[in-house]
Order: sequence, then C-alpha cells, then structure tokens
Amino acid sequence: MGNLSAGGSGKTPFVILLGELLKARGIKFDVLSRGYGRTTLGVRMIDPAGLAQEFGDEPLLMARKLQVPVIVGEDRCQAGRFAEAKLGPQLHLLDDGFQHRALFRDFDIVLVTPQDAADQLLPAGRLREPLYSLRRADAVVLASGASPESFPLEGKTIWRVRRGILAQNVPPRPVAFCGIARPQNFVLQLRAANIDPVAEAFYRDHHAYTEKDIRELLELKQRSEAGGFVTTEKDAVNLGGYLTTLAPLAVVPVKMDLTDAANAVDTMLQKITERTGKP
Repeated sequence: MGNLSAGGSGKTPFVILLGELLKARGIKFDVLSRGYGRTTLGVRMIDPAGLAQEFGDEPLLMARKLQVPVIVGEDRCQAGRFAEAKLGPQLHLLDDGFQHRALFRDFDIVLVTPQDAADQLLPAGRLREPLYSLRRADAVVLASGASPESFPLEGKTIWRVRRGILAQNVPPRPVAFCGIARPQNFVLQLRAANIDPVAEAFYRDHHAYTEKDIRELLELKQRSEAGGFVTTEKDAVNLGGYLTTLAPLAVVPVKMDLTDAANAVDTMLQKITERTGKP
C-alpha cells in the first residue's frame, strides 16, 4: 500500500481496513512498516503496549487495531526476512511501500486524493512521484471523492473508498486538536458530524506531545470555555501518558469502507496467486 503524496491520503486506515478483510477470511499476514518518527533503529517487532517513540505512531496504531504482528525496519527486505524467521512464510502487507523499490511486490495498491491531481512534486508541492507513476500500480484507490478522470488510469483496476469518522461521546464545545498531514480535513469531518469545535490547535504530522503542549491545550480549553477535547486515534497514540491529563477527551476513530470489498480482495488474491504460483 502506498500513495503519491507526502501523507494525508488515508494509507493507515486503508491498511487497517484491508487487514480486517483478510482476517475475516482467515488469512494470516503481518505488516511491514518503516516506523516513521521512532527514535529506535533496526528491525523490531512491535509491542502493542509500547510507545510511539519506540515504534512510530502509525505502526503502533495498526498493531493495536489489527492485533497481528507488525514489524518496523528501515529496510523492508530485512523486516520481511525477520518476519519469516519468526512467523514462517505468510502474506506481508507493506505499509507506505510504493516508493520502496528494493522489495519486490506481488500486488501494488496506491491511494490518490483530489488534491493529488493538481499538486506538484516536492518541494514545490506534496507529490513524491508524478502521476504517471500510477502505471506501476495494480489497483488505484480513489479516496476522498477523487475522480478517475483526473488521473492516468487506463487499464487499471479502480477501487473506491469512503472515509469518515465515528464521533461518539464528544464533550460539548470541544477543543479539536491533531497532528496529522491534513488537519483541516479532521475539522471538516467533525462539522459534518454536527460537532462544532470552539477552538482548534494543529501540530505537525506525527507530532510527539510534550508537557508544554499539554499545558497550552489546557490553557486553550480554559480561555475558550470548552467542555473538553476531541482528537484522532493517531494523536492518542502520540499522547501516551498524557491522555488522562486531557480528560474529558474523545478519541475519534476513522471509518473507511471499500466499495465491493469482497470482489476487490478476490482480485488481489487471484493476482498474487498467479504471480507466485501459491494459493
């Protein structure tokens, strides 16, 4: 799984979605991830009770949500060999791996968003690769309402996903805060769910929260006379022990649905079988 842009396309929710679909079929798999933002080095298997600083926020979230082995490593080839030594041969889901050309893949899935169609390459924009790189993809996932006419998709398998949030037990008049790639999308989703934050605080993607951040958030809550806080699951991972300090705090999960999911998974598994000769 991967994308063309530097974050914000929904890779992590999609890995979790695909993992849930595979688990429902009884297919064993693990997840290989770089572990972006961690302070450790080398190949490590994630302890779901661990910290984001050890493993990276998104891999830790995937391990907690899927309850399957997640292995982090700068070199995904080494991570895969480590996984097979520990777990035996099984399906590997390569998180954020479209640009990891050193590792052969049997099936490439790429997510695109409407913003990608008009974006520019880094550093002028957010694109890590040009749009024509989609020719390497086996399936292109149209996320956030992306239009197929905006991308070079001739001959490509096209999947569509719907992405939203499950906003439950949100305090009245909350302060919304997050450290994600496209924070305004989170606020728009809250408002679509009839939740109107009285104040907002945004941080850089993968932000590791500090005592100073918590103090400033509590001061913002007091100034705005807010009833509490609302944030994302990814931020909850990065908050660590500060979670209880911000109570009442609602952690809002992302809900992603794949149109015609059964057929999509069948297509993927059939192609993998054809390329590997193994069911």
